[in-house]
Amino acid sequence: MLSAAEIKQLKALRDDDRARRDAGVFLVEGEKAVREFLRSQRFVGTLYVTADWTTAPAPGQTMREVTPAEMEKISHLPSPSSVLAVLQRPTPTPLAPGLLQQGITLALDAVQDPGNVGTILRIADWYGCARVLLGEGCADAYSQKVVNASKGSLARAEIHRVDLPAVLAAAGVPVLGCDLDGASIHTLAAPPAAVVVIGNEGRGLSPAVQARVTQRVTIPSFGHAESLNAAIAAAIVCDNLRRLARSA
Repeated sequence: MLSAAEIKQLKALRDDDRARRDAGVFLVEGEKAVREFLRSQRFVGTLYVTADWTTAPAPGQTMREVTPAEMEKISHLPSPSSVLAVLQRPTPTPLAPGLLQQGITLALDAVQDPGNVGTILRIADWYGCARVLLGEGCADAYSQKVVNASKGSLARAEIHRVDLPAVLAAAGVPVLGCDLDGASIHTLAAPPAAVVVIGNEGRGLSPAVQARVTQRVTIPSFGHAESLNAAIAAAIVCDNLRRLARSA
């Protein structure tokens, strides 16, 4: 059973991104998503569960049983699940020198929409990208909309919030900037390691980031749409890089 004070606190965390940031936590809800975080064994915190939840907590996690009525009060879902996890945000880790020379890195340049950021984390997970860099102006990786859109991929993502122009200047690998005026991604020679930069939804790549791009790439259009959604563009570019690497 939860006290009235605990329910009030959990409601505040549910409703307010700032309250979650100030407390250093984020919320994950839904059986499948929470199990992804349990499997990763990277996050500590508290699981609030109903009697229907049967999975044991991971090391560093505690479990509190609540009634279905209490879960309905603290859940942000229209139909509450059997588990809500309140997890500690991980301590930010610096980007180690030379790390970008290993695998494919996705870098986001002021991608502000949290749905896009969460979906791109899911895309990075699907295509086995080594890490995701968030530059200035990107949505908070642990905001509720990002957590929800990532569908559990946040549990595995290696995320670094960085000064993107400075990091790209020292990348030591091709820096591919997605740009409508770039060369076709279909004809690119797949590099063994690269940084793929996705720009802001409305403005594209910032001038400071453009100055660090070694090759601009685009997705050929066969119709009349003005542009593609940032997450869709990220998926298509990643798919082409993987396809080209297999055929090389």
